[in-house]
Amino acid sequence: MSDDSDLRLPDDDEVLGIVESMLGANRLKVRCMDGETRTARIPGRMKKRVWINEDDVVIVEPWDWQDEKADVNWRYEGQAADELREEGYL
Repeated sequence: MSDDSDLRLPDDDEVLGIVESMLGANRLKVRCMDGETRTARIPGRMKKRVWINEDDVVIVEPWDWQDEKADVNWRYEGQAADELREEGYL
């Protein structure tokens, strides 16, 4: 079991979520842990480097001006996602 220091947790303005479906055009539907379902977009800096699939655990940052939309800031690898589930974040 690894320690918590290497596990990235959401900041104040970020929310954990689970990818429900891919919408195309770098967009996806994310079920967030605050009860909302948001349309999230994959920013250019992640587009070709990070592959996101359904049921992946991600951190999204809801838009200030449109709460039903968000940007994906992080995707957890399998082991880290399992740790989040064990520690009760999901």
